[in-house]
Amino acid sequence: MTDEERVLRTELIESCRSMNRLGINKGTSGNISVRYGDGFLISPTGIPYDKLQPEHVVAMNWDATYEGEVQPSSEWRFHRDILQARPDLNAVVHTHSTHATALSILGRDIPAIHYVIAAAGGSTIRCAPYELFGTQELADRVIVALEDRRACLMAHHGVIAAHANIARALALAVTVEELAKQYLLCLPLGEPPVLSEDQIAEVLVRFKTYGQQSSAALEGLRQAS
Repeated sequence: MTDEERVLRTELIESCRSMNRLGINKGTSGNISVRYGDGFLISPTGIPYDKLQPEHVVAMNWDATYEGEVQPSSEWRFHRDILQARPDLNAVVHTHSTHATALSILGRDIPAIHYVIAAAGGSTIRCAPYELFGTQELADRVIVALEDRRACLMAHHGVIAAHANIARALALAVTVEELAKQYLLCLPLGEPPVLSEDQIAEVLVRFKTYGQQSSAALEGLRQAS
């Protein structure tokens, strides 16, 4: 195992633990993957996060083969298919966060109730129809729901958030849960008003440079540290 791979495996483990600390997951129900080498790394099935060691993270090939005795997450199929279908995405986070899962039970998309929904790539976060967990049928549904998006719900199941790296995918999973909570709080008063496609398009443009510091500012911070 190279130093680079060990660092990535350690980040994956810490992010699994962070899901529970952040309250967007319980137990070992969630899972995380990240693109690496000629395949991807994925969290194992059934091992408590606080017991995970870098050696427990499973390195899978695109043909679903892997070495060793530790088995990968049962959801490896949609992790693999997302990473293969979407070269713009390098990490996938799956959670059973409470409010987003509640919406998935209702089979509802999350509409543009807040501009931050654009972080997921568009004006909605779609809900993929129900399929049995761990199946190719579920993976196929997820790929459709993620078209032009970085996050989706899965009916009667939970959330998928994907991004350029693990940290950004985890942050997006938190955002999806917050949007779901806001939407559920609005629903008792009726369907909330939503932002238009044009308004979300403006946000998407703004998000391309949102939160980015200039190179001069970053160099100043580096020297100060």
